[in-house]
Amino acid sequence: MGSVGGMSRTGARLTELGIELPEVFPPAGNYLGCVRSGSLLHVGGHGPVNGSEIVTGKVGDTVDLAGARRAARMTGLSLLATMRLELGDLDRVVQIVKVFGMVNVAPGFNQMPAVIDGCSDLLVDVFGDAGRHTRSAVGMAELPFDIAVEIELIAEVN
Repeated sequence: MGSVGGMSRTGARLTELGIELPEVFPPAGNYLGCVRSGSLLHVGGHGPVNGSEIVTGKVGDTVDLAGARRAARMTGLSLLATMRLELGDLDRVVQIVKVFGMVNVAPGFNQMPAVIDGCSDLLVDVFGDAGRHTRSAVGMAELPFDIAVEIELIAEVN
């Protein structure tokens, strides 16, 4: 993967994109933020949390599509922060394999894929072709703590 002036390639890409990863939010229960099994890193459900900012509410009611996409991007940043903590360096990511996105929806809202694009677009921006992944995006009647979005992912790592 290599480094650029002492900085990892992915770190340099984050800087180029003007992205600063948030502090890692600890798990809200009796589970781990991520688990490595062989060459796969399973990253558990994360929400749109950045410090004291948390995006809550029903998408299609109190949260519009643009706000929900922003929440999915925030969630993606949180996922990346957890991955970096676990791996030490995001250059160890070989491929983002699978993203599973859950959206806290109001009745009648059915644009879940457009919401989760906020996270998917971030992953492709950061990792290029290695950020392209398979994905599910579903609507939920409720999510923990009324968060607008919850996303988990699986990545191949070295």
